[in-house]
Amino acid sequence: MADGVIAPRAGGPDPHGVIGALVRLPLLRVIARRVLIAVPLLLIISMLSFVLVSLIPGDAARAILGTQGTEEQYQALRHSLGLDLPLYQQYWQWLTHAVHGDLGSSLFSGQTVSEAISQRLPVTLSLMFGVLLVSLLVGVSLGVFSAVRGGVLGRTVDALGLVGFALPNFWVGAMLIVVFAVALRWLPATGYVPFFQSPSQWLQSLILPVFALALHGITAVAKQTREAMLDVLSSDYIRMARANGVHYRSIVSVNAMKNGSIRVVTILGLQAVGLLGGTVVVENVFALPGLGGLAVDSTAQHDLPVIQGIVIYFTGIVVVINLIVDIAYTWLNPKVRTS
Repeated sequence: MADGVIAPRAGGPDPHGVIGALVRLPLLRVIARRVLIAVPLLLIISMLSFVLVSLIPGDAARAILGTQGTEEQYQALRHSLGLDLPLYQQYWQWLTHAVHGDLGSSLFSGQTVSEAISQRLPVTLSLMFGVLLVSLLVGVSLGVFSAVRGGVLGRTVDALGLVGFALPNFWVGAMLIVVFAVALRWLPATGYVPFFQSPSQWLQSLILPVFALALHGITAVAKQTREAMLDVLSSDYIRMARANGVHYRSIVSVNAMKNGSIRVVTILGLQAVGLLGGTVVVENVFALPGLGGLAVDSTAQHDLPVIQGIVIYFTGIVVVINLIVDIAYTWLNPKVRTS
């Protein structure tokens, strides 16, 4: 042993935390990689968004003043808003303010973009979290049950998966409104109540839109869970465990579920990203004051600062979702942790 170096006792604590640091290294690499990717990703997407919005037919000045304005008034308003500048100058001005946390103000309401988004973001996040939670709980339960029981139930889950993917979200939402809001009058058809105003009414206002969006997720998670469980249960090491007398319920709850969860995490990550588009449709069907409705209105009005702010927030949500999926995948997959 070198002088001045104290080795920890075998089986004893690691006083310098070296072992813990080594365990955390894969997770640290995942986080660092995602953070490094996020910066150029935000820059590229903001540039593309700026260009694409400029190609949308329409004129913000005419939308603000209406048809009663004169050409001189339109030009004066464009100049005051900076809309008469070349596109690259408009983008540079926006970018220099954005890096300091200033996303600008709405061209129509004058409300700051950050305030407009912060008022609507909880609605969209509540909807997304509810959809992911329902997809996970119901989908995994169906997948595990059908894999263990097999037979007719397994084929039924596959058939329901095909039907679930084929039905569009807006149609499912409309049918849920007809049945549970109009016919049975169990739940509100539209609207949203903030959580801190009334938790029970908040939950009631989210049930129908959550299930309208969760149908695709439930079927996808159930199908992937069933296939993963069947693959694991038919593997050699599971057969060996059963031959050695390990209880079947223990095999399913510990070995099969742990290995099958890797697919489920991947599916939930993809679904979470896809929900950003699905919320736009469902929020309009159920009249929820979320980012989806704000995005539609801002695009129709050519309200560039608001559109850019929404794009940045959506991109940030995607980055966070991918980071969570990568961390979960690294934690669940021993090969990644030890690589």
